[in-house]
Amino acid sequence: MKKITFILALIISFYGCKSSKSIKKSTHTTASTRPSKTTVSDDGSIKTNPSNIPDISTRSSTSTSVTMAYSIIDYAKQFEGVRYKYGGTTKSGMDCSGLVYESFKAHDIALPRSSRDMATKGVKIKIEDVQEGDLLFFDTNPKKKGVSHVGLVVTSRTGLIEFIHSTTQAGVIVSSLAERYWHTSFLEARRIL
Repeated sequence: MKKITFILALIISFYGCKSSKSIKKSTHTTASTRPSKTTVSDDGSIKTNPSNIPDISTRSSTSTSVTMAYSIIDYAKQFEGVRYKYGGTTKSGMDCSGLVYESFKAHDIALPRSSRDMATKGVKIKIEDVQEGDLLFFDTNPKKKGVSHVGLVVTSRTGLIEFIHSTTQAGVIVSSLAERYWHTSFLEARRIL
């Protein structure tokens, strides 16, 4: 039984975190410079109280995008410790793209559901220009080249880039780009905000 569980976990990890699972559309609106009270309903879906948010397409200052970035980061951090679940987008389990998708969605920013498709959005940036709120993309699938993992930058200083993401082994955690595995599998960084 242990061998079967191990083999299944290994197979799932090879397929990255892309999900073809459809996501339930929620009817609530959420956003603010800091998310308001977040609740988890009986079915495991995440809801936040509605509030006003500036439209990002008409935003006129860098400070707004910085404030938005920190708000998205704060929202994502509430999922630290949540277990990995392929295709998951709730506190009962989530994958890497589910974490990023839900964190941006809570702030009325629509992103594709898979990490591979997310990597086509925003503007590609140099690693030395990375800021909090940017996305990092990785190739973690040895059988299929290209984007298979995504993380949200939570800390960016000279010599230190940390990102929150969901891994098959540890669930939602914060990791450093300096860690050998993440450094060698890093592909690109993109700015959405």
